[in-house]
Amino acid sequence: MSGRLAVVGLGPGDVRWLTPEADAALAAADALFGYGPYLDRAPVRDGQTGPRSVTGRAATHPTIAKKRCAPATLSKPRPPDTNATLAPAAAVCEQIESGPATWRGLDLEIVPGITAMLAVAARVGAPLGHDFCALSLSDNLKPWPVIERRLDAAAQAGFVIALYNPISRARPWQLTAALERLRRYLPTTTPIVFGRAVGRADENIAVTTLQAADPVGADMATLVIVGSAETRLVPRPGHAPLVYTPRSASA
Repeated sequence: MSGRLAVVGLGPGDVRWLTPEADAALAAADALFGYGPYLDRAPVRDGQTGPRSVTGRAATHPTIAKKRCAPATLSKPRPPDTNATLAPAAAVCEQIESGPATWRGLDLEIVPGITAMLAVAARVGAPLGHDFCALSLSDNLKPWPVIERRLDAAAQAGFVIALYNPISRARPWQLTAALERLRRYLPTTTPIVFGRAVGRADENIAVTTLQAADPVGADMATLVIVGSAETRLVPRPGHAPLVYTPRSASA
């Protein structure tokens, strides 16, 4: 197969968090493909042809590289937001593996983006200062019992947990169920961070506790960080509270 395909991570939203490598990959592309909201955040450059919006599996289909020299498929923050994992790059790799043998000859470049969980964590301190994991609450591609087992294991193992895809219109109950499950293992005072649209004009960061955590207001633009039993919340007069997880851990 001739042609070249780049899968580009855009980062959480602020143009400052678009890496130089990602910006160069976008500039070199002949065409941009992806979901509309992601494409709206990509710079528009002269000479790039459309379509600038492709939905569903077509947005990550390797055949788009047949028609143009260097198309780019865009990725939003996913867990973790380097799009070499759970993002369009994974979908591209799946299709290369299962598709025609000629697809394996595609010149493929994976360009990572800055993770949403790092951006949210930096807003409040260092909640990811010790061991942590990322988990999607979407059960579109895995059964809910699998998510429950992973929540149990992560909480019992002492990981700080970054929860992606916490709530959608089709899945309004998962975050409530996840928090109830985590209350079985973690102290009620465990810090919880809700980071919505981090880096964008409508950014909202809220710090609370596991006992008081309320899923109302969370959506697909929200990332939730659940601290471990070691995570601390430090009140600061005149400033937002500091949330961090010590680098050391008790036995």
